[in-house]
Amino acid sequence: MELPRQTDFLIIGAGIIGLAIALELKKRFPDSRIVILEKEDQCGRHASGRNSGVLHAGFYYTADSLKARLTRLGNRELTEYCLEREIPINRCGKLVVARNEGELGTLQELVRRGRHNQVPIELLNDREAREIEPRVKTFTQALYSPTTATVNPVDIMRALAHEVQAAGILLATSTPFVRHAQGTAWTGQGRLDAGYIVNAAGLYADRIARRFGFAEGLVILPFKGLYLHLHEANTPLRCCVYPVPDLKNPFLGVHLTVTADGRSTIGPTAMPAFWRENYRGLENFRPDELLRILVTGMGLFITNASGFRDLAFEELKKARKRYLLACAGELADGISEESPCQWGMAGIRAQLVDTRARSLVMDFRYEGDDRSFHVLNAVSPAFTCALPFSRLVVDEIERLK
Repeated sequence: MELPRQTDFLIIGAGIIGLAIALELKKRFPDSRIVILEKEDQCGRHASGRNSGVLHAGFYYTADSLKARLTRLGNRELTEYCLEREIPINRCGKLVVARNEGELGTLQELVRRGRHNQVPIELLNDREAREIEPRVKTFTQALYSPTTATVNPVDIMRALAHEVQAAGILLATSTPFVRHAQGTAWTGQGRLDAGYIVNAAGLYADRIARRFGFAEGLVILPFKGLYLHLHEANTPLRCCVYPVPDLKNPFLGVHLTVTADGRSTIGPTAMPAFWRENYRGLENFRPDELLRILVTGMGLFITNASGFRDLAFEELKKARKRYLLACAGELADGISEESPCQWGMAGIRAQLVDTRARSLVMDFRYEGDDRSFHVLNAVSPAFTCALPFSRLVVDEIERLK
């Protein structure tokens, strides 16, 4: 599709965040021309189409975080979005289980956070937990989240892309952003004058932001997520089962997810990737990215900032099927190191790192001015948060313009 000579808004990236922002801009500025650039041949080729599809409830996060507010709203809004459009959704719920007495304190903290964030949750004993999921294993108590649900993320992306085009927004696939200078953007299809640029480029958001003078001291470190798909003929799981997480890092640990079509998966891993699109073998290999990632990762590894070294050692174990299966076997009966399974499609998580503080950025992060806006850290649960987050972004753009 041929690009116009000019546009009021140019959005870089057609993941769920980019599409949701485009739709919100069109609502606020109905007469504006909006163009979305996507370097791949279709939307959601990266994180948006490769995630677990879990619609999180919002009880993990501290009350002062954007995650807490946006996840609760996003869960409700995406659930309603699916129901209204007859998109398959599995409203299966989630159990968070304690594996030993030492995890009960963190479980209580999750209950406290959930109630403070006004998220529907219940604290159950082990018998009550087994009434919800007969196969679950837990040490005396478990947290139940009835509003957690799962979808196929590809279904959501397809519906949003259809709405974008129906709204008169130009979606230019196979068209990468190249550079920008003095109000003109150069793309894989040539140049166009852009009134305002929104950077929602995911794994490359930091690189693009630096060209506009933003993201100082910030760099994206990619983490590879792998899932195992279980082949279970009998007594499939009824709901998702998660362990009590380590609240010091942004990953929730190996868990059991019931997909939108009722299958069970184990994962994900959170292994440091060696380049930004390091999905399989040497595919998409970029030596410049490898060098920068090694430098950034080594600094975190040596200092063990944010527990990075401990995390790296633990995640390396998860490259083995038997270890992942053993972790899952601590959460539910009927899973052993010999359970039949196969690897699923890999995903890459774009995790922002503050190189000055030597820490992982745990919440959403964005920067902008009257010319451009940059979504720098849209980490999990960004998929769940996409609709309310897009409103927040457009509120900020209106304030800055």
